[in-house]
Amino acid sequence: MAQKTFDTSRWATGKKHLHGTPSTPDEVRYYYIDCLPSPSTPKKGTILLIHGFPETSFQWRHIITPLSNEGYRVIAPDYRGAGHSSKPRGLEGYTKASIAADMVNLLELLGVCEKGKEKVHVIGQDIGGMIAHSFASRYPQMTASVMLGECPQPGTNAYSEICHDDDLWHFTFHQQGDLPELLIAGKEREYLSHFYNRLSNRNEVWTPDVLDFYEETFSQSGAIRCGLDLYRAFHMDHMQNYKFLRDNGKCNVPACALFGSESALLRVGQKQTEELYQDVTIVTVEGSGHWTASENPVDFVDKVIEYISHH
Repeated sequence: MAQKTFDTSRWATGKKHLHGTPSTPDEVRYYYIDCLPSPSTPKKGTILLIHGFPETSFQWRHIITPLSNEGYRVIAPDYRGAGHSSKPRGLEGYTKASIAADMVNLLELLGVCEKGKEKVHVIGQDIGGMIAHSFASRYPQMTASVMLGECPQPGTNAYSEICHDDDLWHFTFHQQGDLPELLIAGKEREYLSHFYNRLSNRNEVWTPDVLDFYEETFSQSGAIRCGLDLYRAFHMDHMQNYKFLRDNGKCNVPACALFGSESALLRVGQKQTEELYQDVTIVTVEGSGHWTASENPVDFVDKVIEYISHH
């Protein structure tokens, strides 16, 4: 377990059964962190944080309480297949639209967005940014704003142009059948370390205790398979998003592309977001590579609060 250097005093954790038969392979059960603002702080709304791969809700450890201190209820789940959540089989369940539907179900079970009484600010990074787009576009009536962090968006021209770049070689590798699991098994720490450091501008954030946490997490039965299935579903995501955009037009939810100032993906952030949304803002986290919430959590929080306070 990683050494705790962050405040969890107001965190509550739990699991919610979403669907499927309990204690069977088709069960979908979500683990989540739920952090309420202090009683003396004026309440401003709810933030849903959606992590990426290869991470879990632990990715947000440095920003959950600071965001909550500003008056927001912060909910950070492990999406299906990740961390403490269940690891069902079935590739269709790993489309980003399917996981967005999971998020809606979870929020309703937690009393958020119930009967349309509240909209949430949705923030996703990496794969989580793809899920955040599926959430905002399919459920705009539930979305106050969306921040799309560090992810090419399937279904856009920008995605088609960049997905075969050398920087994203892992897209193709992760989509192969069985081979990635075979090569990664027993070498989870080595693979994760390479993955984190290759995309970082500040490699010092990947301390041994953080690597210990993620090695243990992704050594669980099914964890790597589920993570790779997120990539194997990209072709379905691409077609679903393309068709949704064609049939419905650009989304009118306020959208912010949130990228690291030193990230290789920054060059596609504005272009792809403008393909999908009518109201677009571009924001960078200073000095950060891909892992923005870890590499510069202070600037990350500042940029998030500045943006969502206007929506």
